[in-house]
Amino acid sequence: MNWRLLLVLLTCMMVWTLAWAAWAMAAPTIPQRAQQYRSLLTREARAQWGMDAPVATLAAQIHQESAWREDAVSPAGAQGLAQFMPSTATWMPKVAPETGEPMPFSPSWAIRAMVTYDRWLFRRIGAWTNCDRWAFTLSAYNGGLGWVNRDKALTLSRRMDPNKWSHVAMHNAGRSAANFRENRGYPVRILGPLTTIYRAAGWGRGACDVD
Repeated sequence: MNWRLLLVLLTCMMVWTLAWAAWAMAAPTIPQRAQQYRSLLTREARAQWGMDAPVATLAAQIHQESAWREDAVSPAGAQGLAQFMPSTATWMPKVAPETGEPMPFSPSWAIRAMVTYDRWLFRRIGAWTNCDRWAFTLSAYNGGLGWVNRDKALTLSRRMDPNKWSHVAMHNAGRSAANFRENRGYPVRILGPLTTIYRAAGWGRGACDVD
């Protein structure tokens, strides 16, 4: 027997096992408490987006925002499952009366308001693909539509395509470095690993599935 070859194989197996274990530990998992809101999210998502609503991505967004904690409060003051700032929660019924009285700590209000706000943003953003459009939408949810529009304008001024997320993502129209990093990471994490785990768990399609 070639002991040297066997040692190499065993070493490779050990490295692979350790790498897999590290990935498994780092990979996101769906909190148990998410299950109690699954049917509510599906219903509200379909009301706004139709029967092919990207429920897996919307679930991923709530995961990113609050990890499904209805009592969550961020250091900046964002509240509830969908982490609405009080000013945004107050503004929502003005542009979407169907959301009703602002109650960010109410799971039913938070989920309805989140999917409605996503839809409101989605309709106001141009992009070449559905996936690009969702990346812009999530960026706007996180940092505001005004910033997305300013980043797009800066991208165009530099002779790059303002309808491609990969082009716009490189440009910062004035955010702080910390806010810029957070904003650019937000859609990547939601559309990537988080949507993947919810889609794999049978929560429905992801926002980029049709591209």
